Amino acid sequence: MTGPDARTARLSPAEAPGAPGHHAATATDREVTVLRAAGIEKAYARGVWPVRHRVPVLRGVDVALAPGEVVGLVGENGSGKSTLMKILVGALAADAGTVTYSGRLGYCPQEPVVYERLTCDEHFELFGRAYGMTGEAERRSGRALYAALGFERYAGTRADQLSGGTLAKLNLALALLADPEVLMLDEPYAGFDFDTYLRFWELVAERRQSGRSVLIISHFVTDEERFDRIVQLRDGRTVPR
Repeated sequence: MTGPDARTARLSPAEAPGAPGHHAATATDREVTVLRAAGIEKAYARGVWPVRHRVPVLRGVDVALAPGEVVGLVGENGSGKSTLMKILVGALAADAGTVTYSGRLGYCPQEPVVYERLTCDEHFELFGRAYGMTGEAERRSGRALYAALGFERYAGTRADQLSGGTLAKLNLALALLADPEVLMLDEPYAGFDFDTYLRFWELVAERRQSGRSVLIISHFVTDEERFDRIVQLRDGRTVPR
């Protein structure tokens, strides 16, 4: 997913938009943020008429992400984590609140969004064009991601012939392809074996060191020392953990 250098998405009922090292400072300590969400609200309609009603899921969520920060957002199943992620990337409209970000967003959804008949190479080419990358830049980035995640031998394999673990690697690689300033991951560990899990954290550490930011949403976190902060989504609001 791409974004302009700076954008504020104003989300209200009247609008309908679409998408280890540590740092001592946190997002609230810094003036500069690459992503800030304020007052995000979302409710879903439940039941049938005449007893149809709206159930609030997000009740004023605030999230901020500073350059070079790795933040975990945790919550129980059904707490609204994926709803929040979709709002942050612009794939779902909020009922109220604002989302402001700078640079490019890279989004790795919980369920891979791929084309079954395209090979891994063809996915890189397609996504590279969507990101506005040159052919050489796309191929260079693709080669690096194949090596980093260890699935080079599947470059010419169609998506519908990949194992679940390799598909998860492709899903992550597509989010990383354009070297986004903000990488947003929804339950990224699903399908990873232990070796891929370690490779994943190596990539995250590299992004932190280069000033890139990472937001990881999951119903649980392990290796808490790898995060700069962990925030919990509870009762529709974010609270420090």
